[in-house]
Amino acid sequence: MSFKSISACMAGTDRYSDALRTAAAFAEMFGGHLSVLCVGIDRTNPGAYFAGAEAILLQTNIEGARNDAAEAEKAATGILADWVIPWDTVPVIAQLGTLGATIGDGMQLSDLAILPKPYGPDCDTADVAILEAALFQTRVPVLVLPEGQEDWVDPRKVVIAWNQSPEALAAIRGAMSFLGRAEEVEIAIIDPPRHAPDRSDPGGALAQMLSRHGVRVSISVLARSMDRISEVLARHCDDRGADMLVMGAYGHSRLREAILGGATRNMLEIARLPVLMAH
Repeated sequence: MSFKSISACMAGTDRYSDALRTAAAFAEMFGGHLSVLCVGIDRTNPGAYFAGAEAILLQTNIEGARNDAAEAEKAATGILADWVIPWDTVPVIAQLGTLGATIGDGMQLSDLAILPKPYGPDCDTADVAILEAALFQTRVPVLVLPEGQEDWVDPRKVVIAWNQSPEALAAIRGAMSFLGRAEEVEIAIIDPPRHAPDRSDPGGALAQMLSRHGVRVSISVLARSMDRISEVLARHCDDRGADMLVMGAYGHSRLREAILGGATRNMLEIARLPVLMAH
């Protein structure tokens, strides 16, 4: 599947600007349309103020959020003015509690969302909420970019984290356009279960499926030599000189769907390369 509808966000930091330039490069490469959600956040905490003050602060915060969305749209327009691609900007405002629904509605019909990593010295809860919404309220594959990643396209070496989960398979299917273009694709399996159906050939069925799509694929079975699976994967990607990691995103809470699971969160905290995730 080619990426004909690509989504990105602009939320007021350089990291979003870098991700937007990368999204524009992808739209150019795939002949797609880029939609940019220009986000302003109302950080009002209802019920936390004295009677009478809440209405004033609410109006002030809404106006601030509108101004932030307008500034984000201005910044996005300035970046995209030099790109010969079809694009549009959509200003949106929301409170933190409803940000997930707003982002989900804006991205749910996309083929791919491109966002910056939500962890770092200048990140806050809104950055995490934006990524959670893209992952868990849209089921759209999300390409998460580390700091300083700009105009990045066409990964040549790709590692797939495979654990036979539906989420990992969704990420693989979402990454097929990348996998078919890559020079090397490696299926990485960490400590496969002894009694798994493919115990005699871990990853063999997946490799066969990918080869039918013309993907050049190999398999590596890795020992869990570190406490966290994310650390094993990150070190393996460094050793292999990988350009991108493909893995499933896991939400552990049934009551609150939009919450990053441990392996997902840890991987995004330490990742030094683009990570394509799906749920």
